[in-house]
Amino acid sequence: MAKHRYLADLVKEEQINFIALSETGRDSFPDNTLKTLCVGRDFLWHSLAPHGRSGGILLGVDLLVFDIGAIAEGDFYVKFTLRCKSDGFKFALYGVYGPAQHEHKQEFLAEMANTCSRETLPYVIGGDFNIMRHPQDKSSGVFDFKWPTLFNAVIESLDLKEIVMSGRQFTWAGPGDDPLFEKLDRVLVSTDWDDKFPLSTVESRDGNISDHTPLILNTGSSTHQKSQRPFKFERGWLIRDGFYDMVAQIWQSENGGSTPLERWQNKIWRLRQHLRGWAQHISGTYRKEKKKLLALLEGLDKRQRLFLCLIKRLIINTF
Repeated sequence: MAKHRYLADLVKEEQINFIALSETGRDSFPDNTLKTLCVGRDFLWHSLAPHGRSGGILLGVDLLVFDIGAIAEGDFYVKFTLRCKSDGFKFALYGVYGPAQHEHKQEFLAEMANTCSRETLPYVIGGDFNIMRHPQDKSSGVFDFKWPTLFNAVIESLDLKEIVMSGRQFTWAGPGDDPLFEKLDRVLVSTDWDDKFPLSTVESRDGNISDHTPLILNTGSSTHQKSQRPFKFERGWLIRDGFYDMVAQIWQSENGGSTPLERWQNKIWRLRQHLRGWAQHISGTYRKEKKKLLALLEGLDKRQRLFLCLIKRLIINTF
């Protein structure tokens, strides 16, 4: 599926350590789908079945980066207790899905308040809360203060901080040619988690694959045991056959974004992503060609030495 390929590309490009999907609509996933999502890395997954036709959560973490102490779930969340292998830091990771139906929102907020108030570890909680916080979280129409007021009260009582999202104002787009936009997805962190990662950021990505915008949490400190090399453009690519046509095709194929700047950023991101993989393929091809040429040269060198030895023997025998 296009969504799975997009998420896999995102995981590979951003070197993502954990994945939280909300509103999956299913209670289980085939192994090949999970392997695609984590691009073959060693992820551990846990899913929460939807309530009727809505909801469903999938949470996965990279076992190369984290040790898992426990897995728990509630009616509206999946929780992993994690330990960073790089420094031993322990924290709780919550993936949530808040119900869209008004009759279940109070139950959701009560569970969030009760569960988080008992949490003893630093924690991060993110996903589709299906509740706005402020009037500016809605592009138009009447803003109902009831649930936002209760939501904000829970956040304040737990002393949580929302990591400000960059890149766009809203995370959900309604149907139609003139859609309604709302901010329903967010990342909240406890005070002690924020003290550990004070440089954390949340960035939005192109939302054309879904009515929700993917969000990327960057803690501002590397938890990778091996970091990805920065992208570097090689001038030698310019003389490769078909390079210009390939760049033009990739540039024209990416049209995501609601503003000219966002479209330009998405085009650059997609091109960089493609060139990184293309360069690795070309590099591998070069290594194979070099190995073959070296083997050929070594064979020619042996033949030359053998030929010279025969000539010397002939000269010695002649005289």
